[in-house]
Amino acid sequence: MKLELKGITKRFGSLVANDQINLVVEPGEIHCLLGENGAGKSTLMNVLYGLYQPDAGQILLDGKEVHFSGPGDAMAAGIGMVHQHFMLIPVFTVAENVILGHEPTKALGLLDRAAAKAKVKEISDRFGFEIDPDALVGELPVGVQQRVEIIKALVSDAKILVFDEPTAVLTPQETDELMATMKQLSAEGKTIVFITHKLREVKEVADKITVIRLGKVVGEAKPSSSPEELASMMVGRPVDLDGQKTKAQPTGVRFSVKHLSVFNNMGLKVVDDVSFDIQAGETLVFAGVQGNGQTELTEAILGLQGKVQGTIELDGRDISHDSVKHRLDYGIGFIPEDRSTDGLVGDFTIAENLMLDRSDRKPFAKRLILQLDYLAKFAAEKIKEYDVRTQSASQKASSLSGGNQQKVVLARELSKELKLLVASQPTRGLDVGSIEFVHEQIIATRDKGLPVMIIATELDEASALADRIAVMYRGRIVGIVPGDTDRTTLGQMMAGVTL
Repeated sequence: MKLELKGITKRFGSLVANDQINLVVEPGEIHCLLGENGAGKSTLMNVLYGLYQPDAGQILLDGKEVHFSGPGDAMAAGIGMVHQHFMLIPVFTVAENVILGHEPTKALGLLDRAAAKAKVKEISDRFGFEIDPDALVGELPVGVQQRVEIIKALVSDAKILVFDEPTAVLTPQETDELMATMKQLSAEGKTIVFITHKLREVKEVADKITVIRLGKVVGEAKPSSSPEELASMMVGRPVDLDGQKTKAQPTGVRFSVKHLSVFNNMGLKVVDDVSFDIQAGETLVFAGVQGNGQTELTEAILGLQGKVQGTIELDGRDISHDSVKHRLDYGIGFIPEDRSTDGLVGDFTIAENLMLDRSDRKPFAKRLILQLDYLAKFAAEKIKEYDVRTQSASQKASSLSGGNQQKVVLARELSKELKLLVASQPTRGLDVGSIEFVHEQIIATRDKGLPVMIIATELDEASALADRIAVMYRGRIVGIVPGDTDRTTLGQMMAGVTL
């Protein structure tokens, strides 16, 4: 089925998320929508799927204009979407999830479970998915859950499949398997729209590439285009993707974690007997699929977790029982993964956010009186240095885009007198140009002789920053390996294989 979008415009108040977007996807084609987070890719696909109504423009399927009042209309027209965050019910079986909303029935309106299982098995066998229709979805690995999402789309006879950032929670091996599945679907005549910001995946699987920047189509590219060419189209300027770092010069252990375990509110152990050291002048990156204890580990180091066992030492001092403020005052810089909840106070100004946790001491305060002139000067410097896109330092942090919010957090934490930097997904939501800058800042922090701990869900980021990589799986460290370890090995470790 051929898909055409003509002049699609979608506004949210004064924000134009999609601005006169034109797109043509041919039958059997894998067409990649490439752009950074916030570029408008997902908004455009949500318009296509009936989740949003366009303010202007047309959607055409095989040359005929269509109008969707909701996802049901889109599905009936042959469009299926595989969401980044799975739309599955964990306590239902695979078959129950697949037929939800269009349940097959037999005499007296009873649910035809046998037909549902048969349909799942038929599609599973055709694509080599090897999925048990009776398996509970909540007990399946993430990569298998994604295949269930694909089966859900195929069981309703979707002719156009939209994959929205589908590799965000997958290991490298699961990503490769997904790429193979997409190629197989394409070979069977399915039309595929693939939304991503990962250049390696684009080059691997795309037949055609459309680049979106700030809500507009800025051009088309070929899979043969170099990563640098694609990145410059995304950002609008040349970008150095190599980000060379000098070899680490570690000078002795400054940060040490011994036998650390963290228990959640239900008493379950989410970090399990974790031990590691980081030397001065060294970056240790924790890699792993999101949800394997990395978040709880960083929160325990900051004192944000309630039930923790084990010891945490920084510069020879046991900080295991210190308050969050004492740990920050002692010299820990923390970049949380959820900037809007844990990194900023949305109703505070940018300037106020830049001095959070330092507003009671020099140079921001003297005798408990805020030094507003100093704060204004400091904020102006950091806004310029970190290229925060804002009209003024008095603008509320909540009014900034996600990427600019992250820059404010980075500017605050990296401007402190640090003994340790802990950063969880520090480039999340940033464009490739800003990623280049942030990586340079983190490497410079290491080169000042500080221990640096990074949580990375992207292997490219792990490789770019790491001197050593610790891989976590189900709350445990599977192993700690050199920073230049190959993707295949890291992928196996992320799946729980102990090497």
